[in-house]
Amino acid sequence: MPDVVARGRTAHLHASSALGRLPGPSGERSLALFRHGTLTVKLYAPRGHDPQTPHTLDEVYMIASGTGVFFDGTTRQPFGPGDLIFVAAGVPHHFEDFTADLAVWVMFYGPEGGEPDTAT
Repeated sequence: MPDVVARGRTAHLHASSALGRLPGPSGERSLALFRHGTLTVKLYAPRGHDPQTPHTLDEVYMIASGTGVFFDGTTRQPFGPGDLIFVAAGVPHHFEDFTADLAVWVMFYGPEGGEPDTAT
């Protein structure tokens, strides 16, 4: 099965086939699978440790598999499959104490520096 099945204005991304391509030949931990406008969707599968540094775009994580702890630069929160995590541009963050099967959908979007902060 291909990583992405695109039909006109829709796309269906498949984690299972993309995971078979990670880590990449140079040790890449993520794989860009889809782009539309400012949106980039990646599958992220760190192994052993998560060396992330702050990003220049807002991002949303959707946990596909695995469990662990998410550190947002201030607090640590447990996570598991189905959880959604938002991180504003420029915020230090990373995954800690995660299981070997961690796979995360990552969606980057918006302008450099992130979108304006609004009350939810």
